Amino acid sequence: MQRNFFKAHPWHGIQIGNNMPNVVTAFIEIVPTDTVKYEIDKETGYLKIDRPQKFSNIVPSLYGFVPQTYCGDRTADFAREKSGKDIAAGDGDPLDICVLSERAITHGDIICQAIPIGGIRMIDKGEADDKIIAVLKDDPIYGKWRDISDCPKDVVQRLRHYFETYKLVPGDISSHNVVDIDEVYGRDVAHEVILKSREDYRNIFG
Repeated sequence: MQRNFFKAHPWHGIQIGNNMPNVVTAFIEIVPTDTVKYEIDKETGYLKIDRPQKFSNIVPSLYGFVPQTYCGDRTADFAREKSGKDIAAGDGDPLDICVLSERAITHGDIICQAIPIGGIRMIDKGEADDKIIAVLKDDPIYGKWRDISDCPKDVVQRLRHYFETYKLVPGDISSHNVVDIDEVYGRDVAHEVILKSREDYRNIFG
C-alpha cells in the first residue's frame, strides 16, 4: 500500500478533476456556520484566519475555490468581453466557488465534487472575481440541478446579496461601491470561466 506522508497543497496539489468543467473538485474553506472567515495561506497551503466576521452577514453556501485555476488575463478578458466594462485584470487568486448542499456540513478544510450550474460575474476594485455556483454531486435535493434556471430565485438572490454586502463596513463610505455584481449567468458561461481560469493557471504555473 502506498502512503502519502505529506499533505497536498490545496491549490496546486489537488487535481481539478478529469471531467471538468462538468464536474470539478472544490476545496471548501468556510461553511455557513462559520463566524470567522478562513482562507488558504498560499505559501503553506494551510487554512488561516483571514478575519472575524464582524457583522451579521454569513456565507449562504459552502465556499472555497477550484484547485489548479487562476484568475488572470484570460479570465479578465472574458469578463471584459461579456460585461463591456473596464476590467483591468483578474484578481490573482484561484477561482472561487459556492457549493449548494441540502445537508449541513459543519466545517471547512475539506474537498468535494461539485457540478457547476452557473456563476456570478463580480468585479472587485476593477478586477475580475467570478464566483462559480455549483451543487454538491449526489446531493439528494440540489444534486439534480444542472443550470442556474433550476435554482429558485430566492437562493440566487441570497448569494448575490452576500457578495454585494460582505465587504460593507457600517459608517465607512469608502467601503461602498467596491463590489460590482455585473450578471448572474448560466452553466455554459460558467464552463467557459472555468476553462479560462484553467488556462491562466497553466500559463502562470505550468
